[in-house]
Amino acid sequence: MSPLKHQNPAWQLTALSLAMALPSLGTSIANVALPAFAESFMATPQDVQWVVIAYLLAVTTTIVTAGRLGDMFGRRRLLLLGMVVFSAAALLGAFASQLWMLVMTRAMQGLGAAIMMALAVAMVGDLVPAERTGRAMGLLGTMSAAGTALGPSLGGLLISAMGWHAIFAFMAAAGAASWGLARQVLPAEALSRQPASLDVTGMVLLAFSLSAYALAATMQGGIQSAMMLIGLAIGGFIAFLIVQSKVTSPLVRLDLFSRRSLSAGIISLALVSSIMMATLVIAPFYLSDVLQLDALAIGLVMSVGPVVAALVGVPAGRLVDRAGATRVVNGGLIAVAGGSLLMLVLPEMLGTSGYILSLVTITAGYGLFQAGNNTSVMNGTTKEQRGVTSGLLSLGRNVGLISGASTMGTLFVLGSQGVLPVLGQGSDAGLQLTFAVGALLAGIALVASRWGVTGRMPEGDGRD
Repeated sequence: MSPLKHQNPAWQLTALSLAMALPSLGTSIANVALPAFAESFMATPQDVQWVVIAYLLAVTTTIVTAGRLGDMFGRRRLLLLGMVVFSAAALLGAFASQLWMLVMTRAMQGLGAAIMMALAVAMVGDLVPAERTGRAMGLLGTMSAAGTALGPSLGGLLISAMGWHAIFAFMAAAGAASWGLARQVLPAEALSRQPASLDVTGMVLLAFSLSAYALAATMQGGIQSAMMLIGLAIGGFIAFLIVQSKVTSPLVRLDLFSRRSLSAGIISLALVSSIMMATLVIAPFYLSDVLQLDALAIGLVMSVGPVVAALVGVPAGRLVDRAGATRVVNGGLIAVAGGSLLMLVLPEMLGTSGYILSLVTITAGYGLFQAGNNTSVMNGTTKEQRGVTSGLLSLGRNVGLISGASTMGTLFVLGSQGVLPVLGQGSDAGLQLTFAVGALLAGIALVASRWGVTGRMPEGDGRD
């Protein structure tokens, strides 16, 4: 038996933290390589975008299933499998000679990432006492943000030194090292004696619905194609709900949503995530068109958000354990709404410093909200449902990110074109319209969160 198994539980949290950081790194490190992919494969920007889209689609469509499989067959063993899949796909990607091969390996890597993300959060309840869950969730949030922040700079360094193949070789090595640590320090699980039944029909319907919605949100085929895909997504989701209500062992038990804290937590997370995506899709256009920043300065300003999220995560978790999840969630949502309102005035008044101050307020609020929301939802679920509950939370976040990329980008364009005469025209008007809607979404999330409080156990009982 390894000596690490006798050491501090910090080793276990380190393993879970790496399982959260690597999927985020896998997203952001590939974004910076898109021009290199286009040059290497002599492809268009629209074609190489599928390197990113394939990864996000795989994560979004499989993350709930990954959580359910962890509940059924053991979270540790499935987490280890996810790390193997992530690493093997990255290694295959390093040797891809055609763009379609790289896209396929990225979809495979997204599957591994979905398993890692869902089960890392789910395993917190297996390893950490309820009264310290907030700190653990804050740490995982910090590591996820750190992975996002590290990706562009690390990717740029590796590409400039050794070419784009190096970023996949790095992810393969990092994934293998994470697997080695997790295998040593995470406690073994007893095999369930209950016969396992997998809802394959539900899996297929949910994956179909989410794929159709995600593809519609990319607007790759124009408005008519998007509307058709949305119709297919709605039809598939209705069929999914019907199946879940009839099968004996559903992928997602619909009675889970009778617990208001879960429903409110997913809704709030989706809304706030769409606001966070606005800070990523709007920034390059506003910072270049209005504030006249060059590419280097734009990159530095955009890195402020992930850095703030990384710094806030652990203190936010400690605050959750001390003050209770409800207070921290409310405070975080108020900060997100306030930062969105600051975006309406401070950039115009103070320029770049005003934009950064507004961004810091939004991102810090998001860090507080996420630590409190994840803690509240996960502490309120049973051990047997932690995997699927974690998957549902991650699904809410991903749907919010996908929706935000489409809808917030559209709002920015409409605002820039002068859809509201009172705001005028140009990128500054687009920014104001986008974040006015962002403030409204944060307000709705706050209302939803307050509604969900009535479905939670009283604070102070260790299951807030």
